[in-house]
Amino acid sequence: MREAIGLSVENVMNQGGPFGAVIVKDGKVIATGVNRVTGNNDPTAHAEVMAIRAAAQKLNDYNLSGCTIYTSCEPCPMCLSAIYWARIDEIYFGNTKLDAKNIGFDDSFIYDEIEKPIEERKVKAHQILHNEALEGFKKWKNFEGKVEY
Repeated sequence: MREAIGLSVENVMNQGGPFGAVIVKDGKVIATGVNRVTGNNDPTAHAEVMAIRAAAQKLNDYNLSGCTIYTSCEPCPMCLSAIYWARIDEIYFGNTKLDAKNIGFDDSFIYDEIEKPIEERKVKAHQILHNEALEGFKKWKNFEGKVEY
């Protein structure tokens, strides 16, 4: 955890957000990440996502079962989703989402939006070409060589 916190502090001095993450497997650090949203012009470059990307590359596996993530702050909805998709076993965090909100990183609106019916969300979503889109799903369902995840 101290390494994640240290990364968050150091990253501020490198024009990054105050967030750091460390992924551990079998007691060994396998990957780290820091917030590079502004540095990379990538809104998905949160510390947890960066650490997950690095861990998956290092382990040559998208499934990070058996891993633990230490993050300087409670994960936002995107990072929490990525942690679940990566199948990481445990999360340890330092700061809370309220702490983050207090310094201008407020993700409560996303939690609120997720709860709303799709037609009431701020970002308008429109379903189109449903039958055509189903073609990829049909192919996946029947493809014998698929790698399930």
